[in-house]
Amino acid sequence: MQTVDTTGRVAPDREVAERMARAAAAWLACLDAEQRRAASWAAPGSDAEAERLRWFYTPTDHGGLPLGGQRPAQQSRALQLVATGLSTAGYVTVCTVIGWENVLDHVEGFEVDWGRERGRDPGLYYLRVFGDPTGDGPWGWRFGGHHVSLNNLVVDGRVRSVTPCFLGADPAGAPLLGGTTLRPLGATEDLARELVRSLDRDQLARAVLLDRAPSDIVGGNRTQVRDGDRMLLLADVWRGRFTEPRLVDRIAGMDERAEAASGYDDADHGRLALTSRPKGLPASELDDGQRDLLRRLVAAHTDRVPEGLAAVPDPSELHIAWAGPTEPGRPHYFRLQGPRFLAEWDNTQRGANHAHSVWRDPGSDFGIDVLAAHRAAHHAG
Repeated sequence: MQTVDTTGRVAPDREVAERMARAAAAWLACLDAEQRRAASWAAPGSDAEAERLRWFYTPTDHGGLPLGGQRPAQQSRALQLVATGLSTAGYVTVCTVIGWENVLDHVEGFEVDWGRERGRDPGLYYLRVFGDPTGDGPWGWRFGGHHVSLNNLVVDGRVRSVTPCFLGADPAGAPLLGGTTLRPLGATEDLARELVRSLDRDQLARAVLLDRAPSDIVGGNRTQVRDGDRMLLLADVWRGRFTEPRLVDRIAGMDERAEAASGYDDADHGRLALTSRPKGLPASELDDGQRDLLRRLVAAHTDRVPEGLAAVPDPSELHIAWAGPTEPGRPHYFRLQGPRFLAEWDNTQRGANHAHSVWRDPGSDFGIDVLAAHRAAHHAG
């Protein structure tokens, strides 16, 4: 029986779960046996759960069947599933980021080598379904590639988790005809900067943790964020380690240059480390105009998914933290953190023209808590 809300409509988490299940089943049904071996994985909570909890934002193997390994009709089915987990704006942004690989290839002179035929490849976005979308048990799906990671869990016919949710853009902005610039995540950056620059001197002193920005988000691609987590190096956010000396040296060189550019030392990384007690300025001290900017900034993250799926935080429970200058075009980092909400952003690499943006629910990423409650309720004794 479907659950309805007070207006008599089917609850959004059930309605979206039904669309997801239909789209996932249709995609799996159109694959051949070899493709399904890559596309389908064990159910959430199984002994093979570790794979579902892996996520990446680097141009590595994200696990699953890549778009480039599918026929056009299969690709269409795959993207229909991806679209069920996103708002229209979220889907447009994800598709832009995928196509953005062609722009990045051009920026890098079509020469970047990651040990494969094409270094920047819009065909290397991977989709994998966990469990049976037509059954009664928990199931989920993951879609990811360079600068995209979407993670969804369905339990008891309801979408119960949509995080971690990562989007990035390299370059963060590129020219269009007519003298304009395309910035796939530009509104998020602009809202954060406007909010921080609206702070008075005392507020700003509490919000700005350091006058220099780190070279990446602090939480990295960890399955769970924990007290004391520090920024991971690039080599640690790939699936496995490179074995070819030229690629090992390339990664090491990129890390060295990024750390040198940030100017960070061990104490600086400690200053910016994640903590269970949020750092920065409590949003409860903002005025009405600043709170409105904060609400819009939060929505720039939660509005990636269909309405009704995100646990929207109480803005007064959030803390605002910033690192780096506040002038446009300078390397910077920001963080919003509260009991059920963590957003991190950095735009520091490639001369502050390479952005990362992640939204997480530290208490329920991947729906780990929901699965534990489900097992307790259905498999006790």
